[in-house]
Amino acid sequence: MSVENKSNRAIAIWLLVVCALIFSMVVLGGVTRLTRSGLSMVDWNPIMGVVPPLSTEQWQKTFDRYQQFPEYKKVNEGMTLSQFKSIFWFEYAHRLLGRTIGLAFLVPFLVFLVRRKIPRSLTPQLITMFVLGGLQGLLGWYMVKSGLINHPRVSQYRLTAHLSAAILIYGYILWVALGLLLPKPVSDPERAPLLRRLALTLFAVICIMIVSGGFVAGTHSGYGFNTFPTMNGFWIPPALYSEVPWWLNWFENHTTIQFNHRMIAWILIFSVPAFWFFARKQISDRITRIGVHALLAALALQVTLGITTLLLVVPVPIAAMHQAGALIVFTAILFVNRRLWTRAASA
Repeated sequence: MSVENKSNRAIAIWLLVVCALIFSMVVLGGVTRLTRSGLSMVDWNPIMGVVPPLSTEQWQKTFDRYQQFPEYKKVNEGMTLSQFKSIFWFEYAHRLLGRTIGLAFLVPFLVFLVRRKIPRSLTPQLITMFVLGGLQGLLGWYMVKSGLINHPRVSQYRLTAHLSAAILIYGYILWVALGLLLPKPVSDPERAPLLRRLALTLFAVICIMIVSGGFVAGTHSGYGFNTFPTMNGFWIPPALYSEVPWWLNWFENHTTIQFNHRMIAWILIFSVPAFWFFARKQISDRITRIGVHALLAALALQVTLGITTLLLVVPVPIAAMHQAGALIVFTAILFVNRRLWTRAASA
């Protein structure tokens, strides 16, 4: 293995570790939301905030500060200090992990940079990753602020933007890492252009599905219509598209939001197996075939988790697994696209 290949492999492994941390961050963020812990830390201290309350006096001061905000006054009035600690630690862990990701990216980046191991063409991409990570932290606080003003609820628009940005950063880093780590695939089969278009279309649908899930989470739409396959006995539920103007239903009508999420799921339930059936006959490259098989398996798992989450009325462990499942499906389709589009570039 050449020196350049060894460097690329080391950089790829580093980036994959960062991806794993971001994956954990997304799942922990879901748990924080599900346990209503996201508004427990009412101040943003990027540097000093790394140290939690340590003494009884500090805890009481932090709790007194929390009591001044709408969530305590309108939702958790009468909460004890012990109960406050239980939600505080989730949000604290979420923010601490965010700082850890920043360090896990910055320190190795500086080491590789000083040792001149980073290819010149890769440097702008790595800088972009770091900048996006910093902006994501600002977006996270902007999201939390929406629940600290009048209504103790995070805006579904800001929550979905925060989730989408995390997925974007994760996908970008993973795309670059896979390009550095994996060997170039074999030459294109005759129908590869069609495969690439189909894979890219599936990628777009899965991204829309994740955004849709963000609005389901942000509006708590998963707590209504907890039956399947119908929605409380209705194939077309009442109040669907009842908001005016009509486009507002996509983002604020709980019935429409859950209905649309289900419809996108049905599209994937039929389209992913069809893609798998077609692709497995057209792809000879073993690594790419593994990715296609993984996509089908990931979707089967995700659909099962989604239905279970719905029927059990959003239990925290299953709902968190459902959020992780979405990221696994995203990872699989991104991997397949990376292989197919790398193939196109190298053909």
